[in-house]
Amino acid sequence: MTRKVCDDSRAANERCVDRTPADAPARPADRVAGRVDQSPADAPARPADRVAGRVDRTPPDAPARPADRVAERVDQSPADAPARPADRVAGRVDRTPADAPARPADRVVRGEPAGVQLQRLPLATRTSAFVARGGARLDADAVMRRLAACQHGVVSRSQLLQAGVAPHVIDHRLAKGRLDPVHRAVYRVGPIPLRYEAEMAAVLACGESAAVSHASAAALEHVLPEQPAGADVELSAPRGCRPPGPGVRVHRVTCLPADEVTLVEGIPVTVPARTLLDLAGRIGSRELEQALAQAERLGLVTRPELARLARRHPHRRGIPAIRALLAAGSDPSFTRSEAEACFLALVRRAHLRAPATNVTLRGYEVDFLWRAERLVVEIDGFAFHSSSAAFERDRLRDAVLAAAGFRVLRVTWRQLSREPDAVLARLAQALVQGVGC
Repeated sequence: MTRKVCDDSRAANERCVDRTPADAPARPADRVAGRVDQSPADAPARPADRVAGRVDRTPPDAPARPADRVAERVDQSPADAPARPADRVAGRVDRTPADAPARPADRVVRGEPAGVQLQRLPLATRTSAFVARGGARLDADAVMRRLAACQHGVVSRSQLLQAGVAPHVIDHRLAKGRLDPVHRAVYRVGPIPLRYEAEMAAVLACGESAAVSHASAAALEHVLPEQPAGADVELSAPRGCRPPGPGVRVHRVTCLPADEVTLVEGIPVTVPARTLLDLAGRIGSRELEQALAQAERLGLVTRPELARLARRHPHRRGIPAIRALLAAGSDPSFTRSEAEACFLALVRRAHLRAPATNVTLRGYEVDFLWRAERLVVEIDGFAFHSSSAAFERDRLRDAVLAAAGFRVLRVTWRQLSREPDAVLARLAQALVQGVGC
């Protein structure tokens, strides 16, 4: 009889409903399988709640409690919230919106972020794509290869450190020859230099605020012909930038506004208008006009844009040349190659003997030369042929050539485009006179 009463009491105890206040400490009797929980939804978890088989009557919209961190938990955290340790549970369902920005924990080493072209990212943000998920093992070689692939084969030490590569790992790769130093703290990944390695390496060596400029920028933007092999890479960088070494020429500037820098092949480069402004104080009037003509033909710059930039930097060297160029009007100008093509087509149409082009004569490069007739033809730009400085320079040029026995026939681009028959008549007459000399 006593044993039966005890069994009945134990069964009743297992079916009882808990009406203990939510903040009451757990009791030994609470740790019973199958007990029903009617505590408020916002009550903190108690030790007794972690019992197998306990029935949860918490409303669906109640906030999660610590004890709720189990497999198959639904994530309702904001998309931009930082990753939490508890989120790294197998089987967690992600309800983050599809267009939400990536969080650090979502950027795995293998596999590029969807829709991101690393070469178009600013230097300061490229390494963010290589941050490994918390707890994941970083593949240093994969980081180096992928970062170098979008930077013409080179990486900087600071980029590798930001991506999570340990200093001793970098030093080990250097010692084994898997990284080849190019500049101070800038390395080549792989044995073969790529086409724009010199420009990219120079920018990385001078810092994120530097940009390729002057003649190097003009070559990258195809405004001027490519520089010869071994030419120095020209950069504009804030004051205090230390030149990385031979092969790099740094032009120190007070500031380089963000709207005066763009990306060409993933390399920070001054915009074409700023490039022309930098070149104006260093190249001749004819070269500057032809560079502007080429930039206009390629759709890289407009005259109003160049005028705005000239007003922004009124005291820079070369501003007078830019203003003279803009004051000449908005007529389209010929590039040198276009002038040559147009003039040579005119010569062929008249069945005249073709001249030599771009020949150096008595220290001057002339456009066209009939050596037997001792005739030189020069094509002047519409903007500068009437300026006093250009007039004096051209007269000196003509005098030197005349003293050497050469006659000079000057043709303006405007005459070449609007009066081709008159130009052809003067040319034929000059050639006939040369034959009789």
